[in-house]
Amino acid sequence: MRILILLLLAACALAGLQTWRIGGLTEKADQAQRIIGTLSAGIESRDNAINRLNDEAVMRERQEQSLRTQLSRAGEQARVREVHIQRLLNENQEMRDWYAAILPDGISRVHARPAFASAADYLHWLSGGNQLPDTSKLTGH
Repeated sequence: MRILILLLLAACALAGLQTWRIGGLTEKADQAQRIIGTLSAGIESRDNAINRLNDEAVMRERQEQSLRTQLSRAGEQARVREVHIQRLLNENQEMRDWYAAILPDGISRVHARPAFASAADYLHWLSGGNQLPDTSKLTGH
């Protein structure tokens, strides 16, 4: 009978030990689930960022292509305009004389700019109040 009681006590002790170990494993499993949840959220956030960056890259690529097309059209228009001006100059002496004439002082000053070392220098020059000539006065041209 004592052996049976000792075996029963040993079985109860083993059952208690197993219950304690299962409780520890359950805690570890819960902790692992929390870590998995955190990592999953991080992966999802990363995937969303990658998708957003890919979408932005595609959009910028389309915008770049559009700008390249516009640049090509503008270059073609400038070339056509230059050819047209050259044709007019070649066929008309009065046009050649006008084209070769020196601009009046007021217009030359509008087109003249000093060299700027920085954007701040340019802004300072702009705010300097460079006056345009009075157009109501005759210039002799």
